[in-house]
Amino acid sequence: MSPPAMDAGVRDVRVELGERGYRVRIGPGVRRGLPGVLARLGVRRVAVVTARPPEWTPDPGVEALVIEARDGERDKTLAWVQELCRRFAAFGLTRADAVVAVGGGTTTDAAGLAAALYHRGVPVVHLPTSLLAQVDASVGGKTAVNLPEGKNLVGAYWQPAEVLCDTDYLTTLPDRERANGYGEIARCHFIGAPGLLGLPVTDQIAASVALKASIVAADERDTSRRHLLNYGHTLGHALEHATGHRVRHGEGVAIGTVFAGRLARALGRVGASRAAEHHDVVAAHGLRTRLPAGVGDDELIGYMRADKKRQGDGLAFVLDGPAGAELVPGVPEATVAAVLRAMPREEG
Repeated sequence: MSPPAMDAGVRDVRVELGERGYRVRIGPGVRRGLPGVLARLGVRRVAVVTARPPEWTPDPGVEALVIEARDGERDKTLAWVQELCRRFAAFGLTRADAVVAVGGGTTTDAAGLAAALYHRGVPVVHLPTSLLAQVDASVGGKTAVNLPEGKNLVGAYWQPAEVLCDTDYLTTLPDRERANGYGEIARCHFIGAPGLLGLPVTDQIAASVALKASIVAADERDTSRRHLLNYGHTLGHALEHATGHRVRHGEGVAIGTVFAGRLARALGRVGASRAAEHHDVVAAHGLRTRLPAGVGDDELIGYMRADKKRQGDGLAFVLDGPAGAELVPGVPEATVAAVLRAMPREEG
């Protein structure tokens, strides 16, 4: 995949949550605004959890403890969160101080959860460095780590004080990691932000963040509308876990989005053309559309049973329909299995 198109503009998106609302600043060079953000917060010391080298980790302008992050799903664990909190304590971090997270989605999640738990909550500023983290993990306040039984099963809601999405970071990403971020952007087509394909990356991020901000402002804690953000995620999370995270998050969401179109068709919620549109949008973003080889349908269904949206019998998915996307509970496992069997698979 060629490097993302860039423009010189900076976009600001506001997440409206009353006194806990915050700004998401998107554009080239915005990481250099970190000292000003911390000055506005009145912070005198910070713990900087960073997955990037020193030249890409901005100077916070205050006394700092720099902690090298473990930026990967295998280390997104309670043990790592405990280690972070112990490092905060040894440094003497207080509630009047802050945590700064510089890295991809796993760094954002783990450092965010550590900030939520340490002293029952200290401010956190996110500097997401991957496309995936910029359009998803850094915004909305969900923080979580994994258990052997499933992805993101232990977490808390902890909104950041500010988010700085510096698009300069995207120029440093490997091709596969850039493509990974487009899984979340592609699924926006079906939950309220169509037509993002081909826009400059700053505009794609801003539109994705604005959509998420509007949903989070209406439903911060996943009681209703926020379920829309899980479009494609039920199968996506199962694929990540079943493959030992060889399928990355955005890749899993992309395949899950194709599956969601097929499942909605099987349930009579959409027609053939709309189901096909799911494949076409995902493919147009240069993403994987087929199930990986070597992963059994029964194993995937087993992981989907652990999905946090599930209540009662059957499985739960966010699916397209006549009134748009919505949470659909009680989907029979037999139907899910039939759609999985009909999905094309990659060669082993």
